Amino acid sequence: MTDPQVAVAMLGIFIFIIMLGFPIAFTLMAMGIGFGYYAYFDAGRMWVPYRRALEQDADTLTLVQHWIGGFFNNRIFDLFVNQTYSVMANDVLTAVPLFLFMGYIVERANIVDKLFHTLSIATRRIPGSMAVAALITCALFATATGIVGAVVTLMGLLAFPAMLKARYDTRFASGVICAGGTLGILIPPSIMLIVYAATSGVSIVRLYAGALLPGLLLAGLYLVYIVVRATLQPSLAPRPEEPEEKIPVMKLFWMLATSFLPLAVLILSVLGAILFGLATPSEAAAIGALGGLVLAMAYRALTWTRLRESVYLTVRTTAMVCWLFVGSWTFSSVFSYLGGEQVVSEFVRGLDLTPLQFLLLAQLIIFLLGWPLEWSEIIIIFVPIFLPLLPHFGVDPLFFGILIALNLQTSFLTPPMAMSAYYLKGIAPPHVHLIEIFRGSMPYLAMVLLSMVILYVYPDIAYWLPRVIYGR
Repeated sequence: MTDPQVAVAMLGIFIFIIMLGFPIAFTLMAMGIGFGYYAYFDAGRMWVPYRRALEQDADTLTLVQHWIGGFFNNRIFDLFVNQTYSVMANDVLTAVPLFLFMGYIVERANIVDKLFHTLSIATRRIPGSMAVAALITCALFATATGIVGAVVTLMGLLAFPAMLKARYDTRFASGVICAGGTLGILIPPSIMLIVYAATSGVSIVRLYAGALLPGLLLAGLYLVYIVVRATLQPSLAPRPEEPEEKIPVMKLFWMLATSFLPLAVLILSVLGAILFGLATPSEAAAIGALGGLVLAMAYRALTWTRLRESVYLTVRTTAMVCWLFVGSWTFSSVFSYLGGEQVVSEFVRGLDLTPLQFLLLAQLIIFLLGWPLEWSEIIIIFVPIFLPLLPHFGVDPLFFGILIALNLQTSFLTPPMAMSAYYLKGIAPPHVHLIEIFRGSMPYLAMVLLSMVILYVYPDIAYWLPRVIYGR
């Protein structure tokens, strides 16, 4: 077999192994080192020390030591160590654990239940008021955490039973929770965008600026759908009964000031510091983590147990992301060295695609990969295969990254592997069936596809804010 054929076989074996359920990070590292040993094998480096010791009539122990030393005298081990150090020293990735810690500590600060209760009262006169309140709460909480499972689970425990109690249609209510919980991987400060920036080399501040309006566009489409659907079919979202005692306006303002305002100020402060160059993403993430601690203390929710859980979950998730990077970069380096990247590039160029056809093909592949894989694995492992092709088709990596962030919303909403639906089903009442949650998510899937079409037709939605803030 030629080296490019070995590279293609390497990719095929990897896909087959992860479909069997093996841990992806360690599979990447093992295959990278295994195939890398073949790629960088140098018989002289391996056997010369052993032969010299043999010629000198060395004892058995010395011969074994020289053989072991020769076996490990392969450049793949140097590459692996260097890649590990490069990932752990990456300035962009430093923001990941800090943003994660901010999200986990906010999740445990009992802010979300007060926020949902207040917004439910404030939006009482809007059709589908509880669904609107749930979506806004999901968007804020998802933006603060960036962790889809945490948002869907917590809102499923908090808002979903409240909507069912208010006689909301099960499909309508479940769709709101599933769709709203995924917004955090698109709206800055998004951890997914940080990982994409580290993978692609795109400026994270420009990426954040570019993703802000598309994220708000998608959230706006969700809100419009909820209000229009609740207006046309009032039975899906019955209006709440008027309370016996009306809440004074000043009291409502105070409730918003103590629930909505603190979390919104925290998010806007972090995002504003990044966008306007007042702090690097890592510094802004540190401010956000400190702000999360201050919020938890202000709400009297900061206990040793919650702090310990937040630190543990942060370390676990960060370790997963970092080792995925180590494995991916080792794997991709060997894959490229063997000529696999060139094979893929020549194959795609040979299809004679237009830029639109290339984007459609790339997004279709990412859409299909979203069924068996998490977004982190798609961004770190498969997106680098497309990045070298972008200049050939004249596609901006920033625009490509925002399209991917929109596309990955679909992976959480599309049956049969819609993870948002499974998160919600895990904590939903027994009478709520999975098929109902799937059906409730379908209209929001259509909204995601519509937002991708709008972004392609009007790309200035992504380019306008970076251009205004940073110029060309």
